[in-house]
Amino acid sequence: MLSYEKLLADNKTWADRKKQEDPAFFDTLAHLQTPQFLWIGCSDSRVPANQITNTQPGEIFVHRNIANMVVNTDVNLLSVLEYAVTHLDVKHVIVCGHYGCGGVKAAMNNHDYKQVLNMWLRNIKDVYRLHREELDALSTEDERFDRLVELNVQEQVMDLAKTSIIQRAWRNKQRPDLHGWVYGLKDGIIKPILHMKSGSHIDPMYEYDDL
Repeated sequence: MLSYEKLLADNKTWADRKKQEDPAFFDTLAHLQTPQFLWIGCSDSRVPANQITNTQPGEIFVHRNIANMVVNTDVNLLSVLEYAVTHLDVKHVIVCGHYGCGGVKAAMNNHDYKQVLNMWLRNIKDVYRLHREELDALSTEDERFDRLVELNVQEQVMDLAKTSIIQRAWRNKQRPDLHGWVYGLKDGIIKPILHMKSGSHIDPMYEYDDL
């Protein structure tokens, strides 16, 4: 059996098991999507949102990209954010990074990863530049790596708060709260890094006054 054929076979096994456990499972799922959470995570195959949070299909709306970035020119990300906040009325937006992130690691060196990846990784390099004093004061490369993963999550949450999408929802709906988390590959535990309640103030330069 080819590798992709195994995926299809396993899908049938899973679907059959779900129907045996709950005959109405798929009918309910087809007619209902009311997630409370938008998850912005890394594309890394080791960090699947539903499995690590022990949630079921329909409970988390998910967007994933390399190194869980919130880039203000990323129409894909912003479309997901707009839909989740405006139409699904999610109560929480979570940016979840993970220790051992290959994207963050790549941003820490000076290799040329060709144009598209270079453009993407530069956003993480900017995070390093903003926090250079703290990072360079750490004694080992591993410590800098782990801390940059955390700081990157922190900055992505701040970038969420800078969007008119979030600020408009804060003003009109008093939600969502924003969260920054980091998942540990070695122990499976999620570490909270940052929590911004709805309506939190940020640098006035980024606050819209006419939403």
